[in-house]
Amino acid sequence: MSDRVVIRVRDVMKTKFDMVDGMATISQALQKMKHVETKCLVVDKRHEDDEYGILLISDIARKVLAQDLSPDRVNVYEIMAKPVAFVDPQMDIRYCARFLDNFKLSRVPVIDSRKVIGIVSFTDLILKGLYNNRG
Repeated sequence: MSDRVVIRVRDVMKTKFDMVDGMATISQALQKMKHVETKCLVVDKRHEDDEYGILLISDIARKVLAQDLSPDRVNVYEIMAKPVAFVDPQMDIRYCARFLDNFKLSRVPVIDSRKVIGIVSFTDLILKGLYNNRG
């Protein structure tokens, strides 16, 4: 039997995240970014049967800036990823790290009862999970 303490995604995720409407322009989306550490925006559902999307800063850099497109003329829905992969808040951070690696993701929303409750990244898993819980 192991004495290892299980650290859950819920324990390390960021609970402050920014949400945007898919119809917003990239300029409007960037203005909505309130949190300093934000590297993504969760794209809200249009209705109950819809799914969440995600817009990464790197998507904006590759698909708007590098293409020399106007951020005032490109809508979020044109460059977002949808549906978005997500993790459960009860997931062990070891499995979350494997999930991110397996799907080549840098961060994912944490969804509980079909609602986004946070965002988790490799940085969160290491700095808040593994590093803070060294024993």
